[in-house]
Amino acid sequence: MSAYWCELAWLGGEHAEGGVVIEVEGDVIVGIEPGAPAPPRGAVRLDGLTLPGFANAHSHAFHRALRGHTQRGGGSFWTWRERMYELAAALDPDSYLRLARATFAEMALAGITAVGEFHYLHHGPGGEPYADPNEIGRALIAAAGEAGIRITLLDACYLHGGIGEPPNRVQRRFSDGDAPAWADRVNGLESNPGVRIGAAIHSVRAVAPEAAATVAEWAAERGCPLHAHVSEQPAENDACRDAFGVTPTRLLGDAGALGPRFTAVHAIHLDSDDVGLLGSGRCCCCLCPTTERDLADGVGPARELLEAGASLALGSDSHAVIDLLEEARAVELDERLASCERGHHGAAALLRAASVTGHACLGWRDAGRLEAGAPADLVSIRLDGVRTAGVTPETALEFVVFAAGASDVDRVICGGREIVRDGVHLGVEVARELRESIAAVRG
Repeated sequence: MSAYWCELAWLGGEHAEGGVVIEVEGDVIVGIEPGAPAPPRGAVRLDGLTLPGFANAHSHAFHRALRGHTQRGGGSFWTWRERMYELAAALDPDSYLRLARATFAEMALAGITAVGEFHYLHHGPGGEPYADPNEIGRALIAAAGEAGIRITLLDACYLHGGIGEPPNRVQRRFSDGDAPAWADRVNGLESNPGVRIGAAIHSVRAVAPEAAATVAEWAAERGCPLHAHVSEQPAENDACRDAFGVTPTRLLGDAGALGPRFTAVHAIHLDSDDVGLLGSGRCCCCLCPTTERDLADGVGPARELLEAGASLALGSDSHAVIDLLEEARAVELDERLASCERGHHGAAALLRAASVTGHACLGWRDAGRLEAGAPADLVSIRLDGVRTAGVTPETALEFVVFAAGASDVDRVICGGREIVRDGVHLGVEVARELRESIAAVRG
């Protein structure tokens, strides 16, 4: 048994608690005691504010190599996508393993203890399967393990280049040909204590309604998470209406996808019927604000979704930055810009999106909390830097959510194992490995 004494800790309420002792046995929290004025004998002291581990609910690990290379000049999501395809064509299992390990280690430095990897780069350069058809998926699982974080591999069905169109040269790497073949391949993946296997419908552009129903049924039979990109672009909505007479949300609802295990990623360009469907289905909506603003996607109706009954999670998606605190505050600040009003989402609500709701939508329903029985995931945020000067115990949550960032993360414990200390990853030389792996895949 080990113990941690937290100067301040967030136990899920609207304010931080002082002097919290957290007892850990193995990989699980077994006791919480607030109000201890000093560390008990043998307890590890965690200064600043201690939070539950964050969940990055939407990641494409290989996109990390695009950072800085797609920010020059104009364009749109669609022109950015061409640069992404060029990168996808250059990857193989070994290079992807190294890039993903470094990317996941960067997440650990930002306090992320679980990632939802939305995985669609399945096959070889011409679409031919590897000897192990899940070789790249297994590389991603290995990368997360080596970085010290848990992973939900959201294996994505991706069959078409657009509605009614065959996949192009690069997209052939993504396609299994049909949904039954996708299911056969994914059946070869196994969960373990640090790994969950989930399903994804890439989008209504890439998966026809009948195939979407097959994926939804596969996920329902296994009780696993099901994610999909939904209404990220107006053009996606227009194409779906033209082809099927309904919005993407309605199409996915008709396919049996919506429900408490479903997560709509982005969910930006929704009409009132879409919001109602996602809310009544108690779906989760994963917002990725740093990517959405980088790609000029727009600002989604986050407050309306919550009021309708949906929940919110956060993802770094294309990894323009990896900072869940930045994603959290952007939900509120972007909605202020869109509405010209303040106060849509408080600090505690945004922390819940970054932690407990994010973990739940990835299938880790006991995680993201500092309470007995939860995984021992602890993230301590320093409060003695310039960004948090002036903090008080009463304002600690607001300071951390609206002013602090990934660089203020001091220590990270995932499943009882310390993976970051003094802002340094204990298993990966992150900056060096990022430089070398990105240089290798970019040629």
